[in-house]
Amino acid sequence: MKNQTPLTVAYFTMEIGLESSMPTFAGGLGMLAADIMRSAADLKVPAACISVAWEHGYLRQQIRSDGTQSYEQISWNKEQFLKKTSEVISVTIEGRDVKVGAWKYEIRSGDHIVPVFFLDTNIVGNTPEDRAITDQLYGGDGAMRLKQEVVLGIGGVRMLRALGFSDIGTFHMNEGHAAFLTLELLKEREFKDENVRPSCAFTTHTPVKAGHDVFDYALAHKVVGDMLPWHIQKIAGADALSMTELAMNLSRFTCGVSQIHGEVSRGMFPGHRIDAITNGVHHVHWTCEEMRTLFDKTIPGWREDPSLLAAHCRDIPDQELWGAHREAKKRLVDEVNLRTSLGFDPDHLLIASARRVVPYKRPELLYTNLLRLKEVCCGRIQIIHAGNAHPSDPFSQGVIQRMVERSKELRDCVRIAYLENYNPDLAKLLVSGADVWLNTPLRLHEASGTSGMKACLNGVINMSALDGWWVEAYGRDYEAGWRIGPLANAVEGQIHTKIDAEDLYTQLQYEVIPEYYYHDHVRWIRRMKRSIGLMGHFNSHRCVREYLAKAWKR
Repeated sequence: MKNQTPLTVAYFTMEIGLESSMPTFAGGLGMLAADIMRSAADLKVPAACISVAWEHGYLRQQIRSDGTQSYEQISWNKEQFLKKTSEVISVTIEGRDVKVGAWKYEIRSGDHIVPVFFLDTNIVGNTPEDRAITDQLYGGDGAMRLKQEVVLGIGGVRMLRALGFSDIGTFHMNEGHAAFLTLELLKEREFKDENVRPSCAFTTHTPVKAGHDVFDYALAHKVVGDMLPWHIQKIAGADALSMTELAMNLSRFTCGVSQIHGEVSRGMFPGHRIDAITNGVHHVHWTCEEMRTLFDKTIPGWREDPSLLAAHCRDIPDQELWGAHREAKKRLVDEVNLRTSLGFDPDHLLIASARRVVPYKRPELLYTNLLRLKEVCCGRIQIIHAGNAHPSDPFSQGVIQRMVERSKELRDCVRIAYLENYNPDLAKLLVSGADVWLNTPLRLHEASGTSGMKACLNGVINMSALDGWWVEAYGRDYEAGWRIGPLANAVEGQIHTKIDAEDLYTQLQYEVIPEYYYHDHVRWIRRMKRSIGLMGHFNSHRCVREYLAKAWKR
């Protein structure tokens, strides 16, 4: 398989979520990578993606009746989705030659193809230890993570060369996991930083220092060996090897994934020039069938040009919009009632909140004051939660268990369902069938938050803390949804849990609930249209065009 076509970008990402049945992703980072590549295909960008053929990505979750959880690995057959390439390269890990093969997946849009190459060490010729490198996404200790990042970065560049891609304008690192690609480029280019930097771009997604990969140099030298250049401590950190520092120091362009995240990142890494390109989602992929049909009828051309959603969202007939939403909501309610005995009602206001269960997302903010929740919501709302918890994380395990316990305690007043095994298929049901999309992060901790964008596409209205993308969206149109907490800028270290919780209850009581049940949903439908209008900007087509203008210059 030899390719002579010049590439505008080679996009490196540790995970990518192309299909639910392919467990090559764990969360939002992988979902974003897939949407960026889908838009690259639609816009006919000469691009290729490098990722890893994980044997096991996300886990299948089972929630027992008492709220405790169990998990099992998801097995998949690569041949069902991917085509094996004949090329095999090798990388040196702990002094051993480790063979790396590849599988190919094609993202097609018309006659344009963006190939995704999945790297694989589970091949004949490798020891069992080395075959396990691509077994578990984000699994193992620091040494295993280093091995995986050698395969992705160094192995990825070598695989592209073996496939015949010799002319690549930009090597894009989607998070620091891919930063070792710069080491291979240094080797190719006389070990001169100035020869590498013009070819690299970097996106950071993590506003918390603990989320950035940092390795002890003794371990790094043991695993990576001679691929670490003599001046590694100058370009990756004096005291420890920071993959983020390495990526930033050898990139001509670095960005965060929202305007506020760009500000936070500049504070975390002073001295670096950090821009911001706000994330977007693929508008066609995440819009439900009913809404697609409606948009095709009322906003022709929206598939090719999503900016038309902003220009013409008010042209959508009220009753047709409400009818499309009702169909999507009924599908979600039917799924909830199939999975539970809660008896959800499509005529009642439905709030959904689904995301990874981690402390900064404050998954229990809604339950800060149960008496207040009962007073506000009794008999008028129903709530769906979903989200996976890491099996070894007691915090997240406890959150889900308490959610299940509360659903029983509050059943006579508020129906609460916690749906297990959150994956992209369930996400599509939720972001199209809910009435309100609830997001409660601690401010300055949410880099972007693309799930709310997917909700907007389907006329679902956001109710969110002012962080990540929602700061920009609320600033564009404050009548497209609701904010949680004060308008004042957040200050690192401030925790406004009680203030934000009371604001959440007050807005539910005096704005959200009355507006939903107002005569013929007139006000609600108006807000739905404004929500859809936001997606004229917050789509991955716009995101890719910004990358082309700022980061993917040839």
